[in-house]
Order: sequence, then C-alpha cells, then structure tokens
Amino acid sequence: MSLILWFNQIGIKDIPTVGGKNASLGEMLRNLTPKGINIPDGFAVTAEAYKYFIKSNDLWTPIQKILSDLDKSNVADLKRKGKKIRTLILNGKIPKDLEEAIIKAYSEMEEKYGKNVDVAVRSSATAEDLPDASFAGQQETYLNIQGSKRVVKAVKSCFASLFTDRAISYRIDKGFDHFSVYLSAAVQKMIRSDRASSGVMFTIDTETGFKNVVYITGSWGLGEYVVQGKVNPDEFYVFKPTLNKGFKSIISKKLGAKQQKLVYGNSPSRPTKGIRTPLQERQQFTLNDEEILKLARWGILIEEHYCKPMDIEWAKDGDGVTVGTGELFIVQARPETVHSLKRENFYEVYQLRDDGKVICTGLAVGNKIGQGKACIIKESSEIHLFKPGQVLVTDMTDPDWEPIMKTAGAIVTNRGGRTCHAAIVSRELGIPCIVGTGNATEIIKSEQEITIDCSRGEEGRVLEGIIPYEVKRMDLATLPKTKTKIMMNVGIPEQAFLQGQIPNDGVGLARIEFVISSHIGVHPLALIEYQKLKEKAKEDPKIAKIVKEIDKKTPMYDYKPDFYIDKLAQGIAMIGAAFYPNDVIVRFSDFKTNEYANLIGGKLYEPVESNPMIGWRGASRYYDPKFEPAFALECLAIKKARDEMGLKNIKVMVPFCRTVEEGKKVIEVMNKYGLKQSEGGLEVYVMCEIPSNVILAEEFAKIFDGFSIGSNDLTQLTLGLDRDSALVSHIYDERNEAVKRLVRKVIEIAGKYGRKIGICGQAPSDFPEFAEFLVECGIDSISLIPDTVLKTRIIIAEKEKQMGIT
Repeated sequence: MSLILWFNQIGIKDIPTVGGKNASLGEMLRNLTPKGINIPDGFAVTAEAYKYFIKSNDLWTPIQKILSDLDKSNVADLKRKGKKIRTLILNGKIPKDLEEAIIKAYSEMEEKYGKNVDVAVRSSATAEDLPDASFAGQQETYLNIQGSKRVVKAVKSCFASLFTDRAISYRIDKGFDHFSVYLSAAVQKMIRSDRASSGVMFTIDTETGFKNVVYITGSWGLGEYVVQGKVNPDEFYVFKPTLNKGFKSIISKKLGAKQQKLVYGNSPSRPTKGIRTPLQERQQFTLNDEEILKLARWGILIEEHYCKPMDIEWAKDGDGVTVGTGELFIVQARPETVHSLKRENFYEVYQLRDDGKVICTGLAVGNKIGQGKACIIKESSEIHLFKPGQVLVTDMTDPDWEPIMKTAGAIVTNRGGRTCHAAIVSRELGIPCIVGTGNATEIIKSEQEITIDCSRGEEGRVLEGIIPYEVKRMDLATLPKTKTKIMMNVGIPEQAFLQGQIPNDGVGLARIEFVISSHIGVHPLALIEYQKLKEKAKEDPKIAKIVKEIDKKTPMYDYKPDFYIDKLAQGIAMIGAAFYPNDVIVRFSDFKTNEYANLIGGKLYEPVESNPMIGWRGASRYYDPKFEPAFALECLAIKKARDEMGLKNIKVMVPFCRTVEEGKKVIEVMNKYGLKQSEGGLEVYVMCEIPSNVILAEEFAKIFDGFSIGSNDLTQLTLGLDRDSALVSHIYDERNEAVKRLVRKVIEIAGKYGRKIGICGQAPSDFPEFAEFLVECGIDSISLIPDTVLKTRIIIAEKEKQMGIT
C-alpha cells in the first residue's frame, strides 16, 4: 500500500492509483515535466492513505448512518449532516505510521528549503475532476502551511473536506457512490505568488466553447481570490493555430480591476490575509507578453497530453527560492467539462422580444436569458431564504451554496471574473449568470422582477421587469451546401467566437466602428497630439478634461497612439481568429464627421457639416493631410494583426471611394504604412456603394482585387434620398429596378475582369427574393447579418438547385 509518493521537477517515482485508474497529478508530472513545464516540488498523500485513515478510525459505518436518510433538497439538513461527518473525521486520529511518513516527507523538503518550509496542501478527489464532472471548489486547499504538525492537520482537514455540503450534494446529483470516492492530498512547495501573480487558464473559450484559443486570467497575489471571484482579474486570449506557427498571437488583453489580493498572513494561525491592491499594480497587467505566450504554450502541451480541453491553475514566483524570481509554475490541471462534452449539432440563439431599462451590467457567463424575482443574499446564513426559480443576487457565491444555485433562475454577483466560482458553476449548470457588476446587491431590490440578459456578447445586462424572449434552435446537420459563398457581417469582437460557429464562408464585412467607439473611445488625432493637448490643458479647462479622460483610459501607455493601435488590432484579431482560416474582410473606418466628433476630443478635430452622410467620410479622409496620421494607425493595427499575430486571412476594404484617383491615393498611403497590396496575400477590396463605382467599374477593377456591394448607400444615392429621413423612407427600396440594374452591371464587369464580387448590404438579409436575384446574377458571395445566415443559405441552395448550379 503506497501512502506517500514523491514528485519533483525531474519526475515522479510512482503513480498513485485508485480503482485501477491513474491519478491525474502523478500522470501529468511524470509525462509533462520533461517538456519544460515548471511544477512545484512536493509529495502526495495518496488515496490509499485516506482509506487507511478512515478504516483505522472505524468511520465508514457512522458516515453511512448519517447519510442514510439525508434530504439533499433540505439545505438545513444537508448543512447539519455535512458538519457532523466533517467533525467525525477531524476528531479522528492519523495512524502513527502515516503521521510519521508525512512528517518524514516534509522534513526532507525542509532539508532543501529550510526549517518550517511553506507549503500548499491541495485536495483531489477521484470524482472531483473526472472527464464528465469537474465542479469548482469541491474540496479544500490550504495555503502557506508551515511546520510538520500543521501539515498533518491540513492533510486531515483535506480528508474531511471530501464531505463538504457541496461535495455531498454534487455526488448525489452525479450518481457517485459516497464510499467509492476517495481523496488524496498534494503537499506542494508554495510558489510565492503573493509577491507576484497567479490565475486560471482554460484551453477553450469558457463562454462559447470556441476551441482555438487559450483563455488566461490573472491577478496579483495568491490564486484563491481569482477562483473564489473576489477580484475582477486581467483577461488574455491567445490564438492557438498561429501560436503553433511561431506568431505572437495574443489577440486580446483586458485590464481587470484587481481590487484586492491575498498574501501571506502574520502568524501560523493566520497563514493568509487579504489586502487592498496598490493603484500602481491595479493599472498594470499581471503578465507581460512573453509570459502570456509561455503559459499558452504550456496549456496547449497539457491539452495535447490529455487529448481534451483543460482547466489549469498557474502561479508566478516572486521569491526565487524554488527556481528563480519571476518563474511561472503550473500548480493544478483538470479537464474542462462543460463545452468539451457537448455533442449537439445545433445552434441555439436567445433573443429578447423587447428591451427594458438597464439596472446594472457586468460580464456575461454563457449566452442565455433568465428571469425571476430577485433574492438578495448577503451572508451564507441567509441562504435558507432562497426559493427555487428566483434570481440569486449576491456579492460573490460560496461553494457551499451549490444546492441553491442549481435551482436559481439566474445568478448575479458584485465581484468576480469569468473563471470565478459563480461563473464555473453557472456554466456547468447551464444557468445564465452575470459577474462583476460592482453594485448589484445595492441597486437591485429584494423581490424585484428582473431579466438577466447574457445574449449580447461579453456584456451582461440586468433589466427591469420580466421581458419576453424567444429561443431559436437551428439544426446544423440538415444545412445544404451552396456554390455561392455565405459570409457574415460582424462588428462586435465579443460576439465573434459564437457567431463563427454558424456554418459560414468567412466575413464579408468586418466593421471596426464599434471597436473604435467602445474599446477605444478617443479620437485618434487626440491621442497623436496628446503632448500638445497636455500643454494647452494648463490654460484651457475643457482640454484639461479631455486630457484627464485620455489618461484614465491609457494608464499603461506613455505613447498614446499605441493604445489605439493595440486596441484596434486586438478587436480585429478577435474577429479574424473566430473565422480563421476563412477570409475576413475588414472595412477601414467609415465614421461620418458627426460620429467622429462624439469620441473623446473629437470636437477639436471634426468640422460641422450640414450633410455628413455625403461629406468627409471614407476614402476622402485617408489621404487628406489632416487625417492621414489617424489612418496610419488603422494601417498599423491591421498590419499588427496580420504580421505579428499571424492572421493572414484578414483582408481590407476601402469604403466610399468616389473616384478611381481616390482609390490610387489610398493604396499609396497604405503602402507608406506597411500595408502593401498582394504582399503576404493581402487583398484590397472597394465598396461599391456609389453610382460612380458602377459606371467606372472597369477602371476600379484595374486597381482593386474585388468589390463588395453596399446596397444601403447605393440605394439612397441612386434614388437621391436620405435613408434616415422619415419623409421619404417609403421610397427607399433596394429592390427598385434602378438599383438592381446597377447591381447586375457591376457583377457582370467583375466577372469580366476576374475580380471577386460580393454584397454586404442589408438587402439580402431582409428580402429573400433579392438574395435569389443575386444568385441569378452570378454573384460570388453574399454577406449577411448572423441571424439570417442559416435561413438564407436554404433559400440560396434551393435557387441554385432550380438553376442547375452545383
């Protein structure tokens, strides 16, 4: 019987076994360490030791008796009996030979690291991290344990935690026999992340199941606060396919609030304590780019080893005792068990039928909608007040709340990120959840009827009232194939991973205006001229306010234009990655002057036009000396996404290009800033949205690689009306014969010159007959809003069948 097993940075002497199955810790250490993944030194108190302890104290029978008449739905009964079992175990005596073995193993660690070496005692149950079951926080972990007696005590506490309330409830739900589940404890040298950072890493997107990214969260201090949801951590996405090709494929970096951190306590009786995070640390990322990439590579190695997506905990050493200051370590790994197990071949979309007043917002977990009466729980002693179907509103959830969480209509928390306990549990239970709202418990009233909307991407909204919604379920197995490419119009990066799972041939229109307005929010020229504005701010209060707003958004950037480049590159890259390797055609910014003026500092640079719709927009801006420096930032952002992140599937498109000469000037400016047509497969398209684009299509075809018909502007300019005017809106119709003749003409000319031709306007999304008309004309691709992709594909397939197109 093997009670103690050693592991270190070289390997492991043996593999603990329970029921003939290898324990994940030993297997990972033995097989992955040679690949260069840092793991903490330590030893394992095996599941055989746990069984030995239970048997020597004659605990099997009394535990069985306590559980024999358990009413799991009765929270009070569960709480009472769980505590009774844990007390039995804690009052038990560790057999002398087992105690001596633990002390001997710990003393060997002391020889290497010094007297009373600090260790983490982590529990791992055989039913905790099975491929189809991984419930967050089932058993306990004890950090910064010092001294052999305290280590023995912590091991016994781990044994007792096999019978936490949530563990008992979970085993019943999963159909596990309480007495066929055992527990081992890993005693690891502490990684001094209290002096650095730590966090969680998934080798899959936790919200959408998109498998081509590694998702990393991080915060300062020990990792428990990230897992528990006490902090809103930094978030990073790394794109696997191009990382494997050697690119620095960090496609998203978001700074978390990281309000507090867990550090070492002042005494053995208080091994850890929480403190406020200094402002300077809050305004910095917890990892640099090389560390992010290193963790992502390790994540991929671990995923490849287990042949499944993984949930991994990491820590950064701020001490240097173990290996060296600043080294990264993997401290735990388990299978991801929500998205990786899904086998359904359908696409489900939740949509509100109406909208409501927003009470608060946070990070959305999943993409569902939930609703009910709010039940505000501020203390664990209040959980008995919760009723099934209510919306649980709390500061942050506790693992022992699992019995009520699974009966909730939805969950809302003040604190936490997308890898915290509330998020992980909600995901597994399929319950809509919003975390990190900041103040939900203060502004939502008890018994208030609310709707939890997680259907719009990253931002989750708590809305007043019970708002009707619908669920559209689409069977993907029955979708026909088409010769005409079916592409999508996409503009919100946070929705791209989910939208990319709809069968598609790429993105025919990637709008960047949302990224500029929401992720950046500052006029590019205000960032470029930041130093000048800073000088003017000394005498002008209005400019001083602008400078203050810029400073608030860009604390990590000394050179402010880099903020614009990075944020825009990341927004574009998220879309490019979601649809990789299919083409993603990114349209350069097409804000009108009034829209640019709404950005921070915008009014300093934008003229007031009487009709911005046909004013200084699109191509005419890019080569204008007044705006060219701003356009340069767009070019550099796209170049970064393509060349640094490896997303060569990204193409570009020039909007509102009135003349052929304008097109040539824009291409010349692009070349100047490193975006060279044909280099690295870069294709340059032009929007066909002005009658001159059709009339001179043969000339435009000589300088551009293809056309994308913008039916919205083409219709208003052909019919000579303002599409935003209610007075003439009844005339606006893309199906007007004049518009259709122009569309047919440009498709013919594109075919003649061997140029690609698609459409990204609204018409084929709104009118099935217009989509059929485009197929008749021989268009190459049709780009649609995501909601209409599947139904339009069926219409197009039927039309192609009628025409004998295969």
